Amino acid sequence: MIEVRNVSKRYNNKYVVEDVSLKIAKGKITSFIGPNGAGKSTLLSMISRLLSKDEGEILIEGQPLDKSKSNELAKKISILKQTNHITVRLTIRELVSFGRFPYSQGNLTKEDWAHVDEAIRYMELEDIQHKYLDQLSGGQKQRAYIAMVIAQNTEYILLDEPLNNLDMKHSVQIMKVLRRLVDEMGKTVVIVIHDINFASVYSDYIVALKGGKVVREGTTDAIIDSQILHEVYDMDIQIEDIAENKICVYYA
Repeated sequence: MIEVRNVSKRYNNKYVVEDVSLKIAKGKITSFIGPNGAGKSTLLSMISRLLSKDEGEILIEGQPLDKSKSNELAKKISILKQTNHITVRLTIRELVSFGRFPYSQGNLTKEDWAHVDEAIRYMELEDIQHKYLDQLSGGQKQRAYIAMVIAQNTEYILLDEPLNNLDMKHSVQIMKVLRRLVDEMGKTVVIVIHDINFASVYSDYIVALKGGKVVREGTTDAIIDSQILHEVYDMDIQIEDIAENKICVYYA
């Protein structure tokens, strides 16, 4: 379990995350939703220790995040940020192998390459695994980065807007892969996501943020509610039950 206790982050004396407390259960998909500027990505970055917190405490399996060694933490938590800048010219296969660095320090074993192969297969990248990143479409590149995270083989997988640059087909593929990682391999997935319908269909638990604070949290069924979503997004959202899923209609 990940526990966030009274965590805050300020920039220029303005809170971007303010006094947030929550628990992220193991073996679930937890989605962070909310409008732009709600603090979702900042919170995710603090949970992964990419960003320092100003106040509060974050614990993983009861261990304070501050006390964890970086290399050991990288075996527990993997994160994919919104933007990834790699200046070296790499193939997909080379990029995915970076996910094994916490274990191999660059000297990959047979077991490491098995994890690389599995991640490439999971993301259906076998046919293009020897292509260079600069030869890929935005969607292919995003899938390659997610494969790298999968190859890291951590219990906790944090993804900041993983559906960026993806078309409908590949967005569904990514969400199905995340669902399989949870259901088949017992992983714990935390995602920042803008499309509330993907959150509704694939999440177990939803945390809704607004203005740097948690305004609502609960099971997906509880949070995908017109009144609650109006509180979060300041707009009317109709909920339709389609194929046993709650679908939000907000285009009209």
